[in-house]
Amino acid sequence: MADVIVLGGGIIGLTAAVRLRERGATVALWSPDDPAATTSAVAAAVWYPVRIDGGPRVLAWATATYAEFSRQADAGVPGVMLRATRNLECGPDTGPPWWAPAAGQVTSGPAQPPWTREIRFVAPLADMGSYLPWLRQRFVDAGGRIVRRGVRHLDEALVEAPVVVNATGLGAARLCGDPALCPARGQVVLVANPGLDTSVRAAGDPGTYVHPRAHDVVLGGTWDVDEWDTRPDPAVSEAILARCVALVPELAGAPVVGERVGLRPTRRGGPRVVAQDFPLGTVVHAYGHGGAGMTLSWGCADEIAALALPA
Repeated sequence: MADVIVLGGGIIGLTAAVRLRERGATVALWSPDDPAATTSAVAAAVWYPVRIDGGPRVLAWATATYAEFSRQADAGVPGVMLRATRNLECGPDTGPPWWAPAAGQVTSGPAQPPWTREIRFVAPLADMGSYLPWLRQRFVDAGGRIVRRGVRHLDEALVEAPVVVNATGLGAARLCGDPALCPARGQVVLVANPGLDTSVRAAGDPGTYVHPRAHDVVLGGTWDVDEWDTRPDPAVSEAILARCVALVPELAGAPVVGERVGLRPTRRGGPRVVAQDFPLGTVVHAYGHGGAGMTLSWGCADEIAALALPA
């Protein structure tokens, strides 16, 4: 019998499982999906607290995650790298962004029209095609167990472990009946990397981003609330390409190598990370991170482990 069962094999579930195992717990991770089929696998996975309200708790998660991914980049963990980043914004200069204390050296200055300000910093990036398999193997090598299994009710896991971590993303809407949870559809286009090494993000609705990885570039994006269709829309891909080439002209003519769609688990009120007692045991809910799952992952994992295994 496991001490803890983690439900969900995306970035939140996997990082939590690793931290729980590091604390000495016997951990089983249940997921009906291969890591390649999770929303995390589709993510651009660049550190940036997108569309999430700041606060001491979120800032602490973001800070810990930035530090952990920076360490992993230095250690040569597969898929993890650091990228110089330019954020282009409109409107008055309101001072440093709320997340600046998490990101080390953050500078700002004037930008070319139509932008008014450019924020510069270094951001960790994780190519999930390489990183998720590495993370999964790290958990297994540490003695964790992975079970290909889904659940229809939390009790199915609680009868097999006294503590359950609910990191099911959008699945939590059904498991918990949480009306605040909804999808935000995101579509990206992948092109061959013509030699770019700087991420560029431009404010707008939808926002535009260009995130170069080792061999390709992730171009985005969209943020379509309450949209469940996971099929790529060719017209949307064309619009993304046009916006990204206008932003970074070096992308012109870069061959398209793929299109991806993911459903971000957004939640009104922000992520839910809390312990809840049931007659059969304790559930630590950990869902609703929206487009900031990677950005908050390791910091959340630390708190999840503390909630699941209190001293």
